[in-house]
Amino acid sequence: MTDDAAGEPDETAERPVVDRRLLEILVCPVTRGPLVYDAARRELVSKGAGLAFQIHDGIPVMLIDEARKLDP
Repeated sequence: MTDDAAGEPDETAERPVVDRRLLEILVCPVTRGPLVYDAARRELVSKGAGLAFQIHDGIPVMLIDEARKLDP
């Protein structure tokens, strides 16, 4: 756990960005295959499609046009 600027514990550091139950049911909109949660980048990654979907305020943005293309 880290401290914020006021010295208070930062509880968001321990909480997942997306609800685990939501992660279990989401699939790639391109391949319908599984997504892997990348905690460091706060993205859902589809290795099959070569795309990463950002997560904003705990909500995955599953729009293909807004996905980041993975490096080959």
